[in-house]
Amino acid sequence: MDEATFDSFYESSYRGVVGHVYAMCGNMAEAQDCAQEAFVRAWAKRQELDRSRSPEAWVRTVAYRLAVSRWRKARRAFRQPDRALEDRQAAQPSPDRVALVDALAQISPEQRRVIVLHHLCDLSIAEIAEEVGAPTGTVKARLSRGRAALATFLTDPRTEPSHA
Repeated sequence: MDEATFDSFYESSYRGVVGHVYAMCGNMAEAQDCAQEAFVRAWAKRQELDRSRSPEAWVRTVAYRLAVSRWRKARRAFRQPDRALEDRQAAQPSPDRVALVDALAQISPEQRRVIVLHHLCDLSIAEIAEEVGAPTGTVKARLSRGRAALATFLTDPRTEPSHA
């Protein structure tokens, strides 16, 4: 993959990779850092990525693994993020986005990953199965169970029909 091709790949894929990692970890700055690091690693392997079927899947997987690794390190350190360093100019997420990120955080990582890949990254069941290394039946089961779990966290009890 030459420089121009890689630049085009980066421009077309960056936002999607950041969105995927953000949905997984719930922290935009962390998602951007992981995506950037994944693209730096992709640049170093650009000749190999040219021959693979989906360089974006490779970058997404690397970014996801970086996010998981960082989360584990942060959890071990028991440190709260330094709020003084947060960007105060950033737009606040909508209540729906906050609710979705909170709900995603309450389901298993396996379910969260396939839901994000399917619904936010628009991957097919077969593509997800290949990316996560699981049979398509397992991916379908994780999607189904994940959706059911999300429904319980995202349902507003005030809008539920009354059975009186």
